[in-house]
Amino acid sequence: MTLDFWQAHAYPLLLLFGLAVFPRITLLFVGGPFALLHWLGWVFAPHLLVAILATTRYWDTNPVLCVIAWFIAFAGTGGEGAGVRRGARWRRRSREA
Repeated sequence: MTLDFWQAHAYPLLLLFGLAVFPRITLLFVGGPFALLHWLGWVFAPHLLVAILATTRYWDTNPVLCVIAWFIAFAGTGGEGAGVRRGARWRRRSREA
């Protein structure tokens, strides 16, 4: 039996929004029991963890959703890194002034 994302969750659009915007908080509420590698992914790269979990569970029934998850994973992880670098530069400039 294959599992379809849209049938498996009561509020799928709300869940997708939460996983895209607030992956750590959303995974705490709907992620279930995690192993050590899941916790490491949750701490260091939550968007990648969401994409990996989506691919392993829903690739057979929702491949388009999985591809979108990977795009968000790469954009989210890269965006967080760019935001951290930009914030560090901004703090350094404010101290020099």
